[in-house]
Amino acid sequence: MPQKFTEGRLPLALATLGLFASTFATVPALAGECPADQVAAGAMAPGETAPDGVTDDVLASIDLSSKGGNWKGSALRFRKLVVQPGGVVPWHSHEARPANILIVEGSITEYSSTCKVPIEHKAGEVTAEFGELAHWWKNNGSLPAVLYSADILPPMSKDDHAM
Repeated sequence: MPQKFTEGRLPLALATLGLFASTFATVPALAGECPADQVAAGAMAPGETAPDGVTDDVLASIDLSSKGGNWKGSALRFRKLVVQPGGVVPWHSHEARPANILIVEGSITEYSSTCKVPIEHKAGEVTAEFGELAHWWKNNGSLPAVLYSADILPPMSKDDHAM
C-alpha cells in the first residue's frame, strides 16, 4: 500500500526530488577539446609573443609561502582577462604554472602545442591547463571574450601579470 505523505514529510520529499533532478538536469559544459586524431606533441609552433588588445586584472592573490617547502614564493592568484576582438593572449607555457580558465562571455580560440588544429572555447566552458602545454589564444569573434583565471604562480615568476 502506498504511503501517504504527511505534512512534515512533504517538504523533505520535494527537496530530495529537487536535488535528484538537478543532479541530472544540469551537466556542466566541458571546454572545447582537441579532436583525438589531431593530438600530437609539438603539433603547433609558438605563435604570437606579445599581448594585444587584452586587459589582465589581478583580482586577488594569496602568498603560499607560509605553507613552507616547495610552496615558498608561490602565489595563488585570481584574474579577469578581457580579450577584445582580434586581441591576443601571447604564447606561454603551463609546465610550471597550472591554471583553470572559465570563459564567461564571448568565445576565444586556442592555438596549442598539443593540437594540430585550433580549439574553440565558448562561454560557460572551463579548461584546465597544466603539464606539457604551451599555447596562445586569439579572439576571432566580434565581441569581447571575458575569462577568469585561477592559477598558481611559481616562485620564479616575479611579474604578477604573467600570462
